[in-house]
Amino acid sequence: MRFRPCIDIHNGKVKQIVGGSLKDEGNMAQTNFASDLNAAFYAKMYREDGLKGGHIILLNSRESEYYEQTKQQAKDALRVYPGGLQVGGGITEENAYEYIECGASHVIVTSYVFRNGEFCRENLEKLVHAVGKEHLVIDLSCRKQGEDYYVVTDRWQKYTKLRLSSDVLDMLSSNCDEFLIHGVDVEGKRSGMEENLVQMLGDWGKIPITYAGGIGSKEDLERFSCLSGGKLDFTIGSALDLFGGNISYREIVNKYNAAELEDL
Repeated sequence: MRFRPCIDIHNGKVKQIVGGSLKDEGNMAQTNFASDLNAAFYAKMYREDGLKGGHIILLNSRESEYYEQTKQQAKDALRVYPGGLQVGGGITEENAYEYIECGASHVIVTSYVFRNGEFCRENLEKLVHAVGKEHLVIDLSCRKQGEDYYVVTDRWQKYTKLRLSSDVLDMLSSNCDEFLIHGVDVEGKRSGMEENLVQMLGDWGKIPITYAGGIGSKEDLERFSCLSGGKLDFTIGSALDLFGGNISYREIVNKYNAAELEDL
């Protein structure tokens, strides 16, 4: 169980947002924190602290007037920490290798492998061919409908027909190195995680999974460890003091990434 840091970029700035508030129209999002520092600053910090496997997420659509600024911030951060960060947001067969060349350890994909709400195996195979399974993370971020969790795409605005389950994880795990899964309904709210989701992912536990969404206190982290059996990695964003929250970034790094610090 390790802490995986994040760099979320929206409208050309590093931000922490409420995940379910994102709207492409008007480039809107409910913002918890907007940094005066650029993405490269955070990448340098994570590099110096030996944190590996963090993710950079581009939160603008490719049609947005802010997309090129957002993309440039991401590429600058990757160049600062080559091999140390993953990147997602608008990843396709055509642009995936561009990010690997900039220094990404992995590209993170959702929307490209879902079309009209259905899983598109052909597009997944194209991505595997473009960058290799070992450089691919599948993002299965989801929202709750009834008692089930359904994968969402297009910056979490569109539901797919894919219900997240152990069978789905089994099906997709042969084509990727890791999974990234946000509990979108609680993302950025700092009010507790999706407990049933965390438990289901921990019970599966066959390849690395990073969970993000709702962790807002040290007590939440203890609960997360219990529910996941210590088998999942985690991301904290809005709740970190780094991004205006109350949880000490330095304490989290010292507690959950001690082995990486020893390697420095």
